Amino acid sequence: MFTLAQARYLIATLRPRIDELILLRADLAELRADLDGGGLSQLGGVPEVKALEARLHGILEELNEHEIQVKGFAPVLLDFVGEREGRQVLWCWLEGDDDIRWYHRADCGFPGRRRI
Repeated sequence: MFTLAQARYLIATLRPRIDELILLRADLAELRADLDGGGLSQLGGVPEVKALEARLHGILEELNEHEIQVKGFAPVLLDFVGEREGRQVLWCWLEGDDDIRWYHRADCGFPGRRRI
């Protein structure tokens, strides 16, 4: 269980890794598009695809080790189990947000998001 303050602290602490994940995701998408099109890529070839995938998976594992639920990859969507007014909720961070500003009940999912 995370308090809102703990979840916000963790997002701030891990922000460089999350930003790296977003950059790696973009590089991987571009590299795959170039290679799938039969062309060459400035980003490399199949070995670079494998290296990018490994780095991406490493960051995702790191997030999981912190008990952060990775709900989305493109865009990045992270949930932190918490409690609000005696009910279990998920503090919700979406790529592009500068802070955790949303939550939703665990049984309502993303459509049930509410402002904190």
